[in-house]
Amino acid sequence: MQASCNQLHNPPGSASDEGASASQCVHSSRSTEGSSFHPGDVHIQINSGPKEYPEDPSSRNPRSGVCSCAHGCAHGRFRSHSHSEARPPDDFATESGEHGSGSFSEFRYLFKWLQKSLPYILILGVKLVMQHITGISLGIGLLTTFMYANKSIVNQVFLRERSSKIQCAWLLVFLAGSSVLLYYSFHSQSLYYSLIFLNPTLDQLSFWEVLWIVGITDFILKFFFMGLKCLILLVPSFIMPFKSKGYWYMLLEELCQYYRIFVPIPVWFRYLISYGEFDNVSRWSLGILLALLYLILKLLDFFGHLRTFRQVLRVFFTRPSYGVPASKRQCSDADGICSICQAEFQKPVLLLCQHIFCEECITLWFNREKTCPLCRTVISDRINKWKDGATSSHLQMY
Repeated sequence: MQASCNQLHNPPGSASDEGASASQCVHSSRSTEGSSFHPGDVHIQINSGPKEYPEDPSSRNPRSGVCSCAHGCAHGRFRSHSHSEARPPDDFATESGEHGSGSFSEFRYLFKWLQKSLPYILILGVKLVMQHITGISLGIGLLTTFMYANKSIVNQVFLRERSSKIQCAWLLVFLAGSSVLLYYSFHSQSLYYSLIFLNPTLDQLSFWEVLWIVGITDFILKFFFMGLKCLILLVPSFIMPFKSKGYWYMLLEELCQYYRIFVPIPVWFRYLISYGEFDNVSRWSLGILLALLYLILKLLDFFGHLRTFRQVLRVFFTRPSYGVPASKRQCSDADGICSICQAEFQKPVLLLCQHIFCEECITLWFNREKTCPLCRTVISDRINKWKDGATSSHLQMY
């Protein structure tokens, strides 16, 4: 019986093994004490204190060991069963926590990687900047020149008769000088060839060289048409009224955008064709396919701008009016003061909403708006863009 109890406490087996051992221990105790106990009897053990039973613990009734063994076996089975039932919710919570924090841990890992790689990225960035320092510096210079000239031209157009002729002449000289200086600095490359749809004299046309040629040509074309706008600003008002100048600004800007669409075609076509120029037939065929795809996309772009250009030409030649000339009586009823310039009417125009304004004031207003300045009635069905002398900042790189 003692060997059975020892086997119950020692093995690290499963709960089924523990149950089998416990049943074996109880059975052996019943067979040993068969003379004193009968089936169905209830045994209640009363433990006495050490003073009543001073004998050695080893001399106690072996039945107590059997009961304690059975109790320990049952308690161990209950604990193991309880732990086995309580484990799955903890495992599920751990799995859900790991799944929820997985994306966060990935971002933390990426952030740590970037933090460790930042010095190397800076070194490579500095090296890349030093390799293309000429192109980057020139690009910044061209961009600042364009922004300065564009803003100055718009301000001079807004001033109308009060525009400074000296400022307009300075802008014209500044733009022309910047273009000539640029082409003179890189005269060995013959960059001006791209203005007339020819390829510059470069031995090898790489991707960065294509961007270099196309970018410079696009800025030079902008400078050229901005110079033409400066020439229009220099024309006296008695030769070309302010309203007519607005239509010329719009026409020049549309022509500039239309011309800039076609200029990069020869350069990009040559670059795409040269992809398979010195290799096998498959690469040469791929270069031809890419070039044809590029031409198709440019044709779609061409037809999209053609519709806009036709509308601009129709507006330029028809020059629709926003109203009719107002009589002196109508001007006197309106107190003889234009609500836009707060001065006496100059060539007053009566709109469809029966409000009167100066012809130049209302023309400048409808360059950006569609409604009447007072009652917000829709007068024009479209906004006449570019009549304020502005130039598009879009960079045509393809």
